[in-house]
Formats: sequence, structure tokens, C-alpha cells
Amino acid sequence: MNDEVTPGPDDHKGVSRGGSARRSRIQEASVEALLGELKSSRQGLSTEEARKRLERYGANALREERVNPLLKFLGYFWGPIPWMIETAAVLSALIRHWADLSIIVVLLVFNGVVGFWEEFQAGNAIEQLRKTLALKARVLRDGAWQELDARALVPGDIVRLHLGMIVPADVKLIEGDFLSVDQSALTGESLPVEKRSGDVAYSSSIAKQGAMLGLVVATGMETFFGETAKLVGIARHVSHFQKAVITIGRYLIYLSLTLAAILVVVELSRRAPIFNLLEFVLILTVASIPVAMPAVLSVTMAVGALVLSRMKAIVSRLESIEEMAGMDVLCSDKTGTLTQNRLSVGEPVCFGDVSPGELLLAGALASPPDDGDAIDLAVIKALKDPGALSRYRQQKFVPFDLVSKRSEARVADARGHTFSVTKDAPPVILSLARPAPELKRRVDAQIETFARQGDRTLGVARSEDGAVWTFLGLLPLSDPPRVDAGEVIAQAQRHGVSVKMVTGDNVAIARQICSKIGLGTHILPADTLSRNSRDGELTAEAIGSIEEADGFAQVTPEHKFTIVKALQHERHITGMTGDGVNDAPALRQAEVGIAVSGATDAARAAAAVVLTEPGLGVIIRAIEEARRIFERMTSYAIYRITETIRIMIFVVLAVSVYRFFPITAVLIILLALLNDFPIMTIAYDHTWLSPLPVRWDMRRVLSVASVLGVIGVVETFGLLVIAQHFFGLTNAEVQSLIFLNLAVAGHLTLFVARTKRRFFQSPLPAPILLVAVLSTQAVAAMIVGFGWFVAKIPWIDVGFVWAYALAWIFIEDEMKVRVYRYLDRADHAPVGAR
Repeated sequence: MNDEVTPGPDDHKGVSRGGSARRSRIQEASVEALLGELKSSRQGLSTEEARKRLERYGANALREERVNPLLKFLGYFWGPIPWMIETAAVLSALIRHWADLSIIVVLLVFNGVVGFWEEFQAGNAIEQLRKTLALKARVLRDGAWQELDARALVPGDIVRLHLGMIVPADVKLIEGDFLSVDQSALTGESLPVEKRSGDVAYSSSIAKQGAMLGLVVATGMETFFGETAKLVGIARHVSHFQKAVITIGRYLIYLSLTLAAILVVVELSRRAPIFNLLEFVLILTVASIPVAMPAVLSVTMAVGALVLSRMKAIVSRLESIEEMAGMDVLCSDKTGTLTQNRLSVGEPVCFGDVSPGELLLAGALASPPDDGDAIDLAVIKALKDPGALSRYRQQKFVPFDLVSKRSEARVADARGHTFSVTKDAPPVILSLARPAPELKRRVDAQIETFARQGDRTLGVARSEDGAVWTFLGLLPLSDPPRVDAGEVIAQAQRHGVSVKMVTGDNVAIARQICSKIGLGTHILPADTLSRNSRDGELTAEAIGSIEEADGFAQVTPEHKFTIVKALQHERHITGMTGDGVNDAPALRQAEVGIAVSGATDAARAAAAVVLTEPGLGVIIRAIEEARRIFERMTSYAIYRITETIRIMIFVVLAVSVYRFFPITAVLIILLALLNDFPIMTIAYDHTWLSPLPVRWDMRRVLSVASVLGVIGVVETFGLLVIAQHFFGLTNAEVQSLIFLNLAVAGHLTLFVARTKRRFFQSPLPAPILLVAVLSTQAVAAMIVGFGWFVAKIPWIDVGFVWAYALAWIFIEDEMKVRVYRYLDRADHAPVGAR
């Protein structure tokens, strides 16, 4: 094979210059010359030859930079927080506190192992989801067309390209009339480019119109897109929720460092040993800083994504889960989402010298020979004699495009007589046939009759010479509502989500369907949007009408984009469904772009969520799960802030009042280790399902966490006073007692923080969370009861701490409920009253 056409997998020198020369070489070469150089033919490759080439050239995919697992693991020991732990370990060694050193090293390794493993698990989960979304390609192998993963393509393959496809590799177009492709992401050209036989279509460009066959000439990193990817980094979007969690992390770090600085100043003024003080302060700060926050965030999102995938909703961007939880408007396609997407042809209405059977046959002949859409298949299926098509031969077929808005075929019958047939929207076919006014009036009246019944119509025409057309008649098409559509819409409305129907059908059909599924019948014709705009911008009146409408009719993909922008202007978090290549801008613009089942590759690539099952019920289940995930993250944030306030303020207060450390560095490390286990199970917890869309409310989170944190300080300091004055314990025994209280009370606080209701009310904790909490509390009790690493305390004192913590959990819970009630009243109070 000539490597000048397709270099081998190790030839990566001179990306720009060499790649440009090779592309020019391919563009100038004839199709036959390339077929010879690639040792291929118009019948494609054999499976065995394709396997050999796949081994030589590698998969048709961008090369991923994979980090050595060992280096990734070691990376968890490099950074500000690991440095603090490592410094504490060095200080422990210098002052010969070997027990402290051992436990510090355990904490360091444990954090590294947990972080590495959770990231590894989350990465595997997302990789599996990505495989589910792998692009497909129609490939000619062993003389037959097959659908394969695009990554299996090799140079020399013959592929079929059509409307809506993402071009899977660099291909030389070899057969077909034309292919209009959007390659703006590669070249910056704002308009689609028309390609014909002999031209090259580049990988990752999008087929906008037409259909052609192509010869694969470059794959993977050797494509134009692959060469560009070597030079371009991809930026990642951080969601509002992730930003909020990062803000919480910074808040906790600043709070911890400030209180640690106060502690250092107080102890240095008392001439405390510097090494001992620094070791303690470092460990205290590490325990208070949310070391596990990144792991908790990634695990919760990944676990949620896996749950959603089992619900037939695949999340392509994890951060979109938070947006879905706050979505309050859903613009839903009609066909296939609200209706069954099972088109059937009713009784044809003839307007010329033609029988119903001949009218159906003409419509079927104006359909593509393969890759037909639902309308084409319905027309063909309606033929009483399916074998009738075999008696005709299509000489030329022009598929539907947005310019002509119809499909057309040149057909020859068994005697060699040729004629043309066309079909699509009646207004388009009528304008082509130019009927007499009386005939046009009759056709329009019949269309209106069908529309009142909720039926779409197709117009069919025939021409002997391709210039003068005769209107033959109408084919009514019906697509009944899904059985569950009404109940699902009612459920969405109960969840605080307003559903607006979006359809390309006319207003009459839209109203008919809306009335059947329980939506309002205030339908806005999309063409009014352009009339109510100034300088390309919608007027305030137009935006208001979009917000008030129950649905939109005669919608084009461009209208979808405008509708999303208008709703976002009114501060709605908007979901938009779509399936076509031209839906991609609207799907990308919406906070929650949803590619419905059967969507094109381009729509799936632009969407945040990809559905693998038809219907709106999938979206509703996804919204519910997204809100549960949001609640888990909120619970973790409240718990984390509460415990930082409890530990840091208590320690600084106790040292200032009693002039001794109420807890040792070793005990702080043990506490941090014990806290990690329950925290990691939050991702699996049962949560309360909010009846309304949820958004991040930092004021609410900080208010609840601050109240719980202050109560925790009072609780723990109260136990210290009791232990100092009534129990007659040594300082070491007091430290063990305080350690047990922080472990028990902290984990009980997790039960308080996880719900807005009483902690003992539904939803109860998940078994895995309950087991994790009870197990770690049992371990904490055994540590102090048996004197492992710490001073031993009597079991009666252990029981007292448990009873003391249980009593305080009711106080915390009562105050939490009151804070939420106060915040609810404040949120609903008039602005002036606030």
C-alpha cells in the first residue's frame, strides 16, 4: 500500500506540513487511483483484510493520553493537603512520637488509596457510558452493508454517508449526487460546503443534506481532525454546583487556617513546645479541611450516572445532572416523545385520474431505496402489493433537503418508460404542480379536515418530463399519542416542570394532540417569532408570549434555538429535546439538551443526556434521580461545614479556657479515618425527593450548617466541662472521652443533615450508610474501651457518651427543623417584609 496516501501509525512527524501535503495529494488523486493505491474496490474490503488493516493502523479514534497508574497514585501524595500531612509525619519523627508517625502514615496512604480507587472506579463507569454512545458507520464489508462501530473503520473501507451523520473518517467521495457538510468546527467556514464525487469529506464534519458513498482514506490521528486534536486542548465546563462545592471547600480551608493561626498564637504566648504545637495544628487543619470532597463529588455523580443509564438515560456530561435537578421548563418534541412514532397511512384522497393504489405506489416510488425515514417506511408499508416496487427501477433519487423541501425520484418501469414522482408537504407539492384555484381550494379544505383529526398529510405529484407536474392526491398520516403521555405530563407538572410541546406540524394538529394528552391548547405558530423581533432580537412581548405558550407549531430547528434563548432570558432552566442534526445548536444552548431515542450522531454529540428508550417517562425518571443526587451533595456540604465548625472552634475554645489539648494528634487522625467510611456511602443514600426544581442556595446551606456547628460546639464543650469537674478523669482519659463524642456525635449529625424533615422520618438512611455509621462508631467505642492507641476509659463512661450524643441529636434536629421553617417563611415573605 502506498504510505503517501495513508501513513503508518508511527509516522507523526511534521503534523501541519506533512498533513497538508497528504491532504492535497488525496484531493487531487482520482478515485480509481486511490482505490488502486489502497488495494480496495467499490465492493469494499473483506472482514479478514479489514482485521489486518485494523492491526496495522489501529482503531479509528483519537489517541488518549493515558497516565501511568503508578504515577497517578503517587500524585495523591503531592499537593497542599498531602504536604501538610507529610510535614506532620516528619515532625513526629523528629520528636520521636513513633505511634503518631505510624498513624499519620496510615492516614496519608489511606487518603491516597481511597482517592485513587474512587477516581479509577468513576473513570471506568464513565468510560462504559461513552462506549454506549459510540458512533456507528454503515460499511460495505464482504459485499454487504453492515453497521459497525466507527472505531473499526480502516483505510480502504467503503462507507455510506447521509443526512444527520457525523463523518466517521476522512473519506474520498466516490458515488452519489452531492453531500452538503458542516465543517465549521474544523475550518471555521460559517456555511455548509457542498461536496461532490471526487471531493474529500473530513472526519467529524456533519452531513447536512444529501447522501453519498465514500472511500476511507485516513483514520484516527491521521485524519484532519486528529491532526488538529494534537494541537488543541479541550476546555471543560464547571457546573454551578461544582463551583458551589469548590466555594465551600475554600470557605472551610480559610476558616480552618484562621482558627489554626489563633491557636498557634495562643500557645506560643504560653511557650508551648514548637514541634509538638506545629504537629498538632497541622493534623487538626488536615482533619478539618475537606480532603474527601473531590472523591465524594466524583463518586456521587458517577453512581448517579450509572443509575440514570439503567433508566435508559445516558449522561454524556456528569455536571449536567445538577442542571437537570433545577430544570423547570421542558420543551418536548411531539413525534416519538409524546406520540407513538408509529405512522400509518389512512385512506388516500385522489384528485386526479388515479386510483388510491396508484397514488400510494407513486408515493412509495418517491421514497429512498434504503435508509428511509418513518414517513417513507409508512408509505411503503401501506402498499397492498409490496412486490409492486420490484417492477420499477429508480434511475435517480434526490432526498429531502431544506431548500427544495421534498424528495424526488426518476423511475423506469418494466417497459423502459421513465417518469418522475415527488412527495412531501402539500403546499410544496401544490406550488410545484400549480393547480387550478378550484383544485387548490379543494385540497386545502381536505388538509384542514385531516388536521382537525390530528392527521398530517403528504402531497404526491407525477411528471413525465420532470418539468410539468400533475398533483395526484393526499396521503393522510396519523401518529397517535403514547398511552402514558397524559399521566407522564401530569407527573411532570406535579414536579414543577412546565411541559411545552414543540412540533413541525401545523397549529391545528398541535392543538389536537395537546388536547388529547392534557396540555393546554395555547399554541404559538413559530413564524410569529420572526415577526416579533427587532434587529434579530426578540421583543419583550415575544419573550412573554413564548413563556406563556403551551406549545409551538411549524417549528424549524432555528426556532428551537430562539425558544431556548427566550426562556433562559426569563431565568428558566430549560430542557430541550431533539433528534436531528439541525437540532444540535438548540441542544447545546439548553442547560439540559436531550437527544431522544434514535437521534442522529450530531444530536447525541451536542446533548447532555441521551435517551435510549422513547417517551417522556424516561426524562421524568431522570429528573427525579437528578434531584436525589443533588440532595445527597447538599447533605454532604451541610455535614462537612458543621463538623469543621464543631472541631475547630471547640479545640481553640478548649485550649484557651483549660490550657490543654482536648484531643491528641493521633486521635484526630483516627477520627478522620473513621469519618471517611460513612462519607463515601452518601452516594448510595436514600434521599427526599423535592416536589419542585432545586437550585443551589448557599444562604440556606450555610445557615443550617452554622446552627448545627454551633450546637455541636456547645455539646462537645459541655461534655468537656462535665468530664473535668464531675468525672475525675485524667487529661488523657478526657481526650479519649472527647474523641468518642466527636466520632459518635459527628456521625449522628450526618443523620440530621441528610434530610429537611425529622431524622427518624422517611426517607430512612440506606442500609449501606447505616452499617457504615454503626460500624465506625463501634470501632471508636472499642478504641477507647480497650485502650487501643489511647488512654482506656470505663465502659460506663462509653455508655454515657452514647446517651449524651443521642440526647443532643434531638436538640440538633429540632433546631434544624426550626431553621428550615424560618428560611421557608423568609423566602415566601413579601420583599419589603424581608
